[in-house]
Amino acid sequence: LYDHREYASILMPLVYSVVFFVGLLGNCLALHVIRPNLKKINSTTMYSLNLVISDILFTLSLPLRIAYYAMGFHWPLGEAACKISGLIFYINTYAGVNFMTCLSVDRFIAVVMPLRFAKLRKISKVRYICLGVWLLVLAQTLPLLNMSMSNEEADGYITCMEYPNFEIVDHIASVLIGAVIIGYVIPVMTILVCYSFLCYRLQFIAKNNRLTGKSGRNRKAIGVICCVSLVFVICYSPYHIDLLQYMIRKLVSTPSCSELTAFQVSLHITVVLMNLNSCLDPFVYFFACKGYKRKLLKLFKLQTSMSFSSVGRASPDYSSKEVAEG
Repeated sequence: LYDHREYASILMPLVYSVVFFVGLLGNCLALHVIRPNLKKINSTTMYSLNLVISDILFTLSLPLRIAYYAMGFHWPLGEAACKISGLIFYINTYAGVNFMTCLSVDRFIAVVMPLRFAKLRKISKVRYICLGVWLLVLAQTLPLLNMSMSNEEADGYITCMEYPNFEIVDHIASVLIGAVIIGYVIPVMTILVCYSFLCYRLQFIAKNNRLTGKSGRNRKAIGVICCVSLVFVICYSPYHIDLLQYMIRKLVSTPSCSELTAFQVSLHITVVLMNLNSCLDPFVYFFACKGYKRKLLKLFKLQTSMSFSSVGRASPDYSSKEVAEG
């Protein structure tokens, strides 16, 4: 199962180190940009803030995973530490998925149905929605505490958070299929449907409004929407499709040892791809939000120049108009 240990012990720590540094720096910058605007926070900013926090917490859990892979899939810290590490990993991965879904629904309501569901965008309601998301993710991941997440292999290595360690769980295939549907299929369908309607609405507005059409604002907005959707699909789809197809096959017949080995290797690759999302989110903020872009460029300018010119106050506004002006 771990014949690729020699290569993985070099490549995986290298990739995860890049994800750690880029993700932590990018999301801390995003938090720095959002923080001054908390006094007049709106729904989109609130969802973005929670997404940034989940990304930061996720990246802070990576050093232990980097050490684990560098030691050739060996976890010397015990079962309790393995469970805590796994819990942090999964909570913040799927919190990110859910807050990206909330952002897509929020944009859909703001542009397509601004009057009918305006109450859902009130900050008092959004706070409860965010709390509900965290509680939902906790409810989905806390059962992991009842499972053994580490296992001592025949060669003396102790693995942590590897799929074979979960094979002893009753009805594991059905459990994971359900988890994929709730944690991936429903969110990705929601995101794609919301953004599809949003693109259609923006195109309709552009056709019926010469000024909007000439400015290219809607074309930019559609480009940003496609970019956000593409990043989500590319990062999250391979892992969940891989998991889903193997579990369906497992329900039909018992996979061979070679099939399990191939699945184990593919999981390591697709998990890396999924985790890249935490360091890609800040780039999405940069291109999607004019306020974020403006303030970030201003911050770098102040850091690299000794002469500080007086700059008018620019408050980030994460509205649909800002996305359009991207």
